[in-house]
Amino acid sequence: MPAPGENLRINSARLWDSLMEMALIGPGVAGGCNRQTLTDADGEGRHLFKRWCEAAGMTMGVDTMGNMFASRPGTDPDALPVYMGSHLDTQPTGGKYDGVLGVLGALEVVRTINDMGLKTRHPIVVTNWTNEEGARFAPAMLASGVFAGIHTQDYAYDRTDPEGKRFGDELARIGWVGDEVVGARKMKAMFELHIEQGPILEAEGKSIGVVTHGQGLWWLEITLTGKDAHTGSTPMAMRVNAGLGMARITERVHQIAMSHQPNAVGAVGQVFVHPNSRNVIPGKVVFTVDIRSPEQAKLDAMRAEVERAAHAVAAELGLGCSIEPVGHFDPVTFDPELVGIVRASAEKLGYTHMDIVSGAGHDACWINRVAPTTMVMCPCVDGLSHNEAEEISPEWAAAGTDVLLHAVLQVAEVVE
Repeated sequence: MPAPGENLRINSARLWDSLMEMALIGPGVAGGCNRQTLTDADGEGRHLFKRWCEAAGMTMGVDTMGNMFASRPGTDPDALPVYMGSHLDTQPTGGKYDGVLGVLGALEVVRTINDMGLKTRHPIVVTNWTNEEGARFAPAMLASGVFAGIHTQDYAYDRTDPEGKRFGDELARIGWVGDEVVGARKMKAMFELHIEQGPILEAEGKSIGVVTHGQGLWWLEITLTGKDAHTGSTPMAMRVNAGLGMARITERVHQIAMSHQPNAVGAVGQVFVHPNSRNVIPGKVVFTVDIRSPEQAKLDAMRAEVERAAHAVAAELGLGCSIEPVGHFDPVTFDPELVGIVRASAEKLGYTHMDIVSGAGHDACWINRVAPTTMVMCPCVDGLSHNEAEEISPEWAAAGTDVLLHAVLQVAEVVE
């Protein structure tokens, strides 16, 4: 059977309604969402997603990392499934669309296929990956990392949140420890629809980002140790100020990233200051440096330069300094054939598009290690994400999901 024509589109209103209904679970304080991984809100969102999938005729499988796999059968029981999906967990002050669009857009693809009465030779699976954000349990993309063999399950289960709660215990607490062995599933391909989380597509007036590569990254957790002391009675020359050390390293991170332009970024994100009192010189600071580039040589160089700079600043100020990598993946090249299918689908549907490099990490970056993978992106207003003000338009959501629909149908092979 020939590929469906360009008149085949998803139900935009139904997709938008689903996004808005999911956003009611774990609402934020400023219009976004706080549905952090393995919280009660995450559990509630999972149950809603499961109900929707079962209503669409799919069967739900869950592995021991809590990854959810909703399957629509194909006509060939031996054909490898085509996967699509993203994540339902959010940042503490997250938006309604980061990750969620990729999961509910994939569900809408299946709903549309059902509406049209189409059959595919390959099964189709909609996936919700656990703990993509890494906001509560570092590192990010934890469960897809276990699936791809990057991390062991024991390592993942032993991750703790800022309150000392273990990942494995919290997964069991909310009732989402499945019985499937992580990574046992085999894939023909995986697609991930996502908002860009950057300003390029909107600025260029493009509806679709054809993602060819993903940036590599290092998260380096730096601990500086000085001496707590009274801010008023300690002479300047006698201070061992961990906060000053962090400030100087923060500036150096910016300088290092700027020195590797183009295609390099870096900043200090998470910061814990001890004792965090207004009249005490910080005796200890723990903070995370985030550096990224799609070019391996630049990524490696920046890590080395940041570590040298941190140790040099610490030595100058008399601080103790330790550096621990807490997140990493190399730059990603997505499957050229799948990239071409996404590009052709956008063209067939008449959507403006451009090739783009993903600036953020995604579950697709890990799954790319074990199966052909690619991503579809749509714009977000002002490039804003990881923020409750994150916004997209229904038209952008529909365009991205339309492209996902046509790309998945081509790879899953529509049959008579």
